[in-house]
Amino acid sequence: MTAANATAIDPEAVPIAEDLFTWPAEEPALIGGKASDGSVVFPYRASRLVAGKREELEKIELPRRGALWTFTSQVFRPTSPPYAGEDDAKSFQPYTVGYVELPGGLRIEGRLTEPDPEKLTIGQEMEVVVLPFAHDAEGKQTVTYAFRPVDGTPAPKQTKEQAR
Repeated sequence: MTAANATAIDPEAVPIAEDLFTWPAEEPALIGGKASDGSVVFPYRASRLVAGKREELEKIELPRRGALWTFTSQVFRPTSPPYAGEDDAKSFQPYTVGYVELPGGLRIEGRLTEPDPEKLTIGQEMEVVVLPFAHDAEGKQTVTYAFRPVDGTPAPKQTKEQAR
């Protein structure tokens, strides 16, 4: 998943998992589950224990934007499995992953579209996007969610102490 193929989504592409995000959608949203006590989980699941009792969860769309909570860089190809990329050691492109905190405090882990860690800052506004991922056993392109910096939103200033 590189910047070059970020816009090359096949109209017949399928999500890497059901009920992960809205698709197809011009403004995709992650899908979570909300319990009667107001707690929210991601990814969506049909039920969970709430106050010691199994409860069905309400399927909800999560906010599309949040703040970058933390991040790191992946500079070498991870071992496979579990890594499912279609690249090899020679074609691998470094990328960043991070946690984005959505309004309400839920933190979602995901790939970031900006591979250069120097262009990312804790607290920076991010939004959900859908990007090509790989191909399934039938040869269909699969897509996954990622977070990209919101254009036009300057990253908050960060002191060297905050960066540690």
